[in-house]
Amino acid sequence: MQARYPPRFEREMGCTEAEWLGWLPGACGARSVDLAGDATAQVSIGDGVLDLNWSPLPDRQIALMRLPRLRVSFRFDGVDEAERERFMRYFDLFMQRGGG
Repeated sequence: MQARYPPRFEREMGCTEAEWLGWLPGACGARSVDLAGDATAQVSIGDGVLDLNWSPLPDRQIALMRLPRLRVSFRFDGVDEAERERFMRYFDLFMQRGGG
């Protein structure tokens, strides 16, 4: 998890677009998620919004293993720092996969 969540940042996510779309509603909790168009979504957070945009990246290859990747851009508008942190901590915990 990040120590701080600025109003705009990008991440690399280890998943396919289909997986991302399947996980996104749960990662946003009870908030409204509007799939605004191809590779974009808007999440209502209080009086503000989170705009998400994503694009596929080439698979990461390690020996014979291939891992899908997406570049995801996060842009918060009208969401204060404390609310961004609360949202992103839940989002990050929900999106954690594997390990052990």
